[in-house]
Amino acid sequence: MSSQAVVSADHRPAPRYVEDVIRAALVLTMFWGIVAFSAGVVIAAQLVWPQLSFDSEYLTFGRLRPLHTSAAIFAFGGTALIGTAFHVVQRTCRTRLFGGAPLGWFVLLGYQLFIVVAASGYLMGITQSKEYAEPEWYADLWLTIVWVAYLVAYLGTVLKREEPHIYVANWFYLAFIITIAMLHIVNNLAVPVSFAGTKSYGAWSGVQDAMIQWWYGHNAVGFFLTAAFLGMMYYYIPKAANRPIYSYRLSIVHFWSLVFLYIWAGPHHLHYTSLPDWAQTLGMVFSVMLWMPSWGGMINGLMTLSGAWDKLRTDPGLRFSVTAVGFYGMATFEGPVMSIKAVNSLSHYTDWTIGHVHSGALGWVAFIVFGTMYYLVPKMWNRPAMWSTRLIGWHYWIATIGIVLYITAMWVSGIMQGLMWRAYDELGFLQYSFVETVAAMHPFYVIRLLGGVFFLSGGLIMAYNMWRTVRGEPEAAADATRQAVAA
Repeated sequence: MSSQAVVSADHRPAPRYVEDVIRAALVLTMFWGIVAFSAGVVIAAQLVWPQLSFDSEYLTFGRLRPLHTSAAIFAFGGTALIGTAFHVVQRTCRTRLFGGAPLGWFVLLGYQLFIVVAASGYLMGITQSKEYAEPEWYADLWLTIVWVAYLVAYLGTVLKREEPHIYVANWFYLAFIITIAMLHIVNNLAVPVSFAGTKSYGAWSGVQDAMIQWWYGHNAVGFFLTAAFLGMMYYYIPKAANRPIYSYRLSIVHFWSLVFLYIWAGPHHLHYTSLPDWAQTLGMVFSVMLWMPSWGGMINGLMTLSGAWDKLRTDPGLRFSVTAVGFYGMATFEGPVMSIKAVNSLSHYTDWTIGHVHSGALGWVAFIVFGTMYYLVPKMWNRPAMWSTRLIGWHYWIATIGIVLYITAMWVSGIMQGLMWRAYDELGFLQYSFVETVAAMHPFYVIRLLGGVFFLSGGLIMAYNMWRTVRGEPEAAADATRQAVAA
């Protein structure tokens, strides 16, 4: 059911927006978030107690790990992006979604089908064995169809807009949709072994395959996990703070410099490999240059709260979003540092990389989604606010503690790993065996597991709060419940 038409301030009737799709996307985002966080806890526990695979081929770390990453990035993050993109583009363009509810539902449900098909393939061992690109050819083909429909819906809405100006959040969403389409198609070009088979041979081989894979992989981070969520930041933080964006000019500079520089940074994943040295250096240089636009965006997001910092005391949902911007700044400082060859020689293949990835995934991506959902859920279900502000506060602190435990454990573990691997005795022999380094990491894996449990617990608190909000419990009953909890 679409929202009721109202008369806007300039006396023109407001459009009847497509909102059922957005509401469904919010519910599915929360569902996939719990699935992703739970899978992460399970595989973190397996690294502490390997026997938790129970000798089942379906529960091995090698099959559950891509299930976790895809659930976190594509299911949780991707569903949130589809829902918020449809919300933002309709409001900023002041027009109904192009293709209406049918096209919107096709994009959302078609994307869910892709997630289910890909995930079932992982558990059965059907995979391309490419980071962030594990689904086999039949799932990739279906995703291509859905993604084209996504582009048609979004771009069509922008083209038929009633508002002459295209707000910058739409630039980031469009860059994400178009670039991910290009990356997905080129990296996943493959020839199936048989039409009914579940295996294919990639069009690329050798070092070319590695280069294209990390051109895809790093820009999946750059455009899926960065540019798209920056579009979310540029719309929802000003809305939640009730302040204009600090500098619109800086947001435009941020956009163009980010999309130009990010696309060249992929080779830094292939330092000290057979990739030509000039290509490695090129990736390093562009990665370091990314400091400037990334921090420009961080400053723009934080400075939007100028004159409204007091809202952080009363709006814990906004606290999530602002903390997310801080984590974005931290992760985009750490990434360029790790791309420098001298640092990369210590950090690569270690848990330091895992800590870096999760400071961005949990601190930036998950927190900006949480902050956005705490703003959007009451709006979409016509509620005055979330059911419990107190529970939002609990979620914030529990999740933050979880992130700090996780990333600090992985930083210490990773640096220790790198130093142990390069330690030699006076005779020039390796001082530690590989097994000794694994044993040394064990206590840090326990701490990581604890951090994951904290983060999952916060997600469950949010799911409960969202459920009570959607149910629309009468305000008097809600107040009585809150008073009972407080007592």
